[in-house]
Amino acid sequence: MKKDTLQEFDEVISICRNLFVKKMHDYGLSWRILRPTSLTDLIYIKAQRIKSIEEKGCQAVADDIYSEFIGIVNYAVMTQIQLAHGACSIGDTTYTPNQISNLYDEYVQNAKNLLINKNHDYDEAWRNMRMTSITDVILMKLLRVKQIEDNNQQSLVSEGLDANFYDIFNYAIFALIRLNETKHETI
Repeated sequence: MKKDTLQEFDEVISICRNLFVKKMHDYGLSWRILRPTSLTDLIYIKAQRIKSIEEKGCQAVADDIYSEFIGIVNYAVMTQIQLAHGACSIGDTTYTPNQISNLYDEYVQNAKNLLINKNHDYDEAWRNMRMTSITDVILMKLLRVKQIEDNNQQSLVSEGLDANFYDIFNYAIFALIRLNETKHETI
């Protein structure tokens, strides 16, 4: 594994977490009422928008692809929290923002550990992937998730929902790292 991958991971996560905390300040924990299936759909919308922009070569809304990948990272963490702790009812105060931030950090660390293990085996093959392939893999994993959700979370031989969301998270991290590299190359 390249020595700086973990540093790049940490830099990207710092940006994602910072936005997550700021939005939690602005909106509170309103997302906690979302069922995991709703979060799946929100991630799907972001990934489909990225694919649409990639194919059209232009966009009509100001939010850039980088921001969409940050959204995918943060929604993937939210989904892991919802899968493990369940959605809450309106007005539920079971968790504080500080507790949610700690859960965010826990799921990010789990994803980072998975990234370390997979990078060991795959020798950072993601660095040679086309950006469009990263988008397609995220969309494919989302379609898998939707199928598993439609099967009442039952699968015969496939990974569960959490494994797919960790993969979605890490592919979005890869995209952000690659986009950061592109920014530095053009400066």
